[in-house]
Amino acid sequence: MIKRHHIRQFLGVADAGSFVQAAARLHITQPSLSAGIAELERLVGTRLFVRNRRHIRLTEAGGAFLPLARDLERAFRAADGFGRGSSPEWPALRLGAIRTISDVALAAVVAPMLRSFGVELVEGTDQELRSALASGRIAGAVTVLRDSEPDFAAFGLWDEPYRMIVPTGHRLAHGAVVAAEDLASEIMIARRACEVLDETSRFFTAAGVRPRFALRSESDDRCLAMVAAGLGITTAPVSLVVSGTVPIDVAGYGFCRSIGLVCEPGFAQSVVQAGLLTAIRDDLKACMASAHGVRHRQDVQVCAERRNPASLSSKESKLLP
Repeated sequence: MIKRHHIRQFLGVADAGSFVQAAARLHITQPSLSAGIAELERLVGTRLFVRNRRHIRLTEAGGAFLPLARDLERAFRAADGFGRGSSPEWPALRLGAIRTISDVALAAVVAPMLRSFGVELVEGTDQELRSALASGRIAGAVTVLRDSEPDFAAFGLWDEPYRMIVPTGHRLAHGAVVAAEDLASEIMIARRACEVLDETSRFFTAAGVRPRFALRSESDDRCLAMVAAGLGITTAPVSLVVSGTVPIDVAGYGFCRSIGLVCEPGFAQSVVQAGLLTAIRDDLKACMASAHGVRHRQDVQVCAERRNPASLSSKESKLLP
């Protein structure tokens, strides 16, 4: 007979993606956890996880079992709290977010959701968040949209270009479009989290520019603060521009990104029914207008309704009115 500890152990491994981390979170030994999962797999008659040295992932059967397990755990918690006047389960929503979104923009996305859900934020790369979404560990993610989203519902939030970011007192700060060659003598700062890092490197290499680097960092806040301090210059989406810095155009450097909400169908339906997209986009318009200077605020385009229908997933087309 399947018992609650089987369900908790299964969800622990599915959410952590690791037997070691799951055992630590559940406060049991790893051998006990492995034995519990093996017993659950015998009870259901199939393997639920694929195990190798580097990764633990759900099998097809494990993926099908995951929503059942979550429903069972919610039911157990409801039964435990029955008659006690307990507060609703928290979090009602686990939302992922890539690290290259500005604080003000992410706050504009999260604030309307807090009116409907208790939210837990999970940070990660686009790949990490999509893996968590596919396994059911999160319900949605604020991330970079792809040209096609066949596996998830996808709602566009804003589009923006990448620019070269320089200090306000820089010799090129108030000029027109500059050539890549004009930056050959500049000292650069590398944003390791940049989504177009490889493309940017190839762009400058092709132009014969091989810069020196004063800083390589995963932290966008640190990179932009050091640009403002005069340590070097960097490329970034214009929504990341901070006080003391200015975005400039580099000829031929035409990279852009579209940020959106990618989610599983159940959460997507809730987003539509609760009217969250309109509220989020209104908050984004307000924060983008107040956070950026007149010179480049128009570069950030909050999606009025949705992305080009030709580039939408079929799931979004079905969900939107």
